[in-house]
Amino acid sequence: MRRPTLLPGLLLFALLEFANVWFIMPLPGSQRIRSLELAYAIHAARWPLRGLFAALVAVGLPRAWAAGRLQQVGTVAGLLLVGAMTYVFNFVMAADAMFRMPTRMAMVPAARNTVELDRLVVGIAMDGQARAYPLRFIGYHHQVRDTVAGREVLVTYCTVCRTGRVFDPRIGGAVERFRLVGMDHFNAMLEDRTTGSWWRQANGEAVAGPLKGVAMTELPSRQVTLRQWLALYPTSLIMQGDPTFDREYAKDYAYERGTSRSRLTGTDRRSWQEKSWVVGLAVNGAARAYDWNRLLTERAINDTLGGRPVVLAVAADSASFFAFVRPDAATRFTLAGDSLRSGTRAFAFNGIGPTGRLDALVASQEFWHSWRTFHPATTQY
Repeated sequence: MRRPTLLPGLLLFALLEFANVWFIMPLPGSQRIRSLELAYAIHAARWPLRGLFAALVAVGLPRAWAAGRLQQVGTVAGLLLVGAMTYVFNFVMAADAMFRMPTRMAMVPAARNTVELDRLVVGIAMDGQARAYPLRFIGYHHQVRDTVAGREVLVTYCTVCRTGRVFDPRIGGAVERFRLVGMDHFNAMLEDRTTGSWWRQANGEAVAGPLKGVAMTELPSRQVTLRQWLALYPTSLIMQGDPTFDREYAKDYAYERGTSRSRLTGTDRRSWQEKSWVVGLAVNGAARAYDWNRLLTERAINDTLGGRPVVLAVAADSASFFAFVRPDAATRFTLAGDSLRSGTRAFAFNGIGPTGRLDALVASQEFWHSWRTFHPATTQY
């Protein structure tokens, strides 16, 4: 007598669809365990496994249907339930279904801009051209594609880590396309179209799949208010929201100003808590986190990291921040309005001064749990 296969097939099919989402979405317990390899293995094998479990269901259907009215009702209910779960997990809860790419990229000059000047932006400047991408928009999309000075760029943002990064999307010399596939340790993951490898947004590294270990080149960017950005780059273009997603874009400033109390994206205003803000610097292989509250108090922090003298400063708006290499260890800066001053020398926040230029450093404001996770050897200032 053949063993029944309908129920095991349905249960295994449901478990597969649940696991395929649970490991890579912020569901209870999923983001605090090391399960990336398992999650990728399940994801990569999902179609063969679906075929196997569907075959079990198909083999068991005739026997269940012949067992009577009650079994028929149960069979239909089971099929509908598993079908509904499959639909929800793949078309409703899928990351790229919840956070979609813009249907169009509208970049306009300041004269046509409709974004409030006190909104935060991720700004990039290359070869005489500048672009600003408001957190209000890229925080929903997670990734947007653009071209700056003839060069394609991938602008990314993860609200759960508070990490903004800009990458060169060329992999092996060819421009790659990505989709948002989920997250690992609360950081967004992107899947490339060519190989299906998974890439971590916090550092642009492939962490699973055929390209594991390969990293995209990070391009210098800054997180500042739009007003501060336009003061430095008045001819910059500014991303405008896609009307298709107007309901999804944040209307208030709670996230940007740290007043949100959301479990995933809210801020702890105390220092060195999981959701506290830090500014992270990585220089010559050394990483250090600077407490945002302390930075607001001191305004300018002179330090040495990776053997290089550095300065980290926050502008008068208490939102825009900048990091530079100091000319030497003896030169110490203080904040003077919206410039850095050392003796009679003053440098604007673009690093330009009357006697030279400061080399800018990539500085990242993010949640302490994020910086600590992806820079495990970090020190604390």
